[in-house]
Order: sequence, then C-alpha cells, then structure tokens
Amino acid sequence: MKKSVYLVVLIVIIFFACQRQVSNPEYNSGGNNADSLANESILDAKAPTVCFEGEVLPIFQTNCAKSGCHDATSHKEGYVFDNYKHITAKGIVPYQPHESEVYQVIAEGEMPPKGNPKLTTEQVTLIRRWIRQGALNTKNCITCDTTQYTYSGTISGIFETNCIGCHSTNNASGGIDLSTYAGASVVALNGRLVGAVTHAPGYSPMPQNAPMLPDCNITQIEKWVAAGAPNN
Repeated sequence: MKKSVYLVVLIVIIFFACQRQVSNPEYNSGGNNADSLANESILDAKAPTVCFEGEVLPIFQTNCAKSGCHDATSHKEGYVFDNYKHITAKGIVPYQPHESEVYQVIAEGEMPPKGNPKLTTEQVTLIRRWIRQGALNTKNCITCDTTQYTYSGTISGIFETNCIGCHSTNNASGGIDLSTYAGASVVALNGRLVGAVTHAPGYSPMPQNAPMLPDCNITQIEKWVAAGAPNN
C-alpha cells in the first residue's frame, strides 16, 4: 500500500515538474533565442556589405550625436556618436552585436530616448549587420543616381536617414518637420531646404554638427525642389 502511495506521489511530482518546465518562458525562449540568433547570423552573413559612411554614420549623427546627448560636448555616459573613431570606441564589439551594449539599447528601444523618433526596423537591422560584419569603416560604397529624385523613392529616404532625428512631428527643431510630405514641402518651396543642405550663407547648415550630405543627395534634393517638390 505504501509503495502505491509513494508511486502516485512520485508521478504527481514528475508531472508538475514537467508542466512547470514547459510553461517556463525562460526555458522555452532559450531554445528559440538560440535558433533566432543562428538564423539572424546566417541572414547577416548573406546580406550585402553595409556601408558605414553612407548608411550607419548618418543614423548615429542625426539620432544620437545631438546637443545634450552624445555629441562631443555632452558625451552622456561617455558615449560620442559623431564619427567612426568615437562610435567604435565604446560599446561596440565587432562581429558580436548581441555583446555590444550600443546595439542592445538600440534594439530594445531604449535609445534614442523617449521623446525622440525611434529608429526604424531597417535602421536597427543595418546597425546589427554592420557590427556582425566586423564594424568596419567602409566608405564610398553607396550607389547614387541623380536622375532619381521622386519624393517617395528617394527624397523621403534621405530625410529619414539624415534629418528626422531632429525634424520630426514630435521633435520639430526650428519648427521644421521633415517626417511628412506636408512639412517637407513647406521648407522645400520657401527655399530653406536647399539653403540649409548646401550650407548657403544666411541658412543654418544641415545636417547639424555633421558633414554636408553627399553631392549626389544634394543634387537630388535640388532637382526635386526645382520640379516643384511634387508628392510623387
């Protein structure tokens, strides 16, 4: 009789132990995370080489290297994100995005901080792939075609990469919102946009605290404005 009771108790204990293991989120997510990271690594390895100068640097400059945050003057928490040397000096582990503190806070949505536009999924992926590929200082690797200058296909992308960290709906520095066509068209048609990106006298040079946009991008903006800044 006692053996039967012990056997029943043992079965019950094993049953609940198994149930707890299956329902434990950490137990489940461990395997899933491993699979996810493995798949992510394969995709990153197959992806085209990320261009630091043309794709990654502008993301950091416009979203992070702002006054009061991570520019050379403020350098909050010891981070400066205005050039390659400073960006890779701390919190970036080449080939290991998930060991890189900078990537972790970006991927978890902690940076840029509340009140600033969040990075897009595509921007976060670019940063991850750049680190996975060795966090190299790749330059002169972006193809640009000055015959292409539609708002939806080209101009809005230039703004997203280089401008909306400071000029978005919820953070419209100088009253300028470049995250929407309505806002962009206003400064395009009143001359402020071209004046700013060409660093013309009398205009605030943009992007702020960063080099001028590539000549090709400036030409695309100028052609779009000259065409009447259409919503095309």
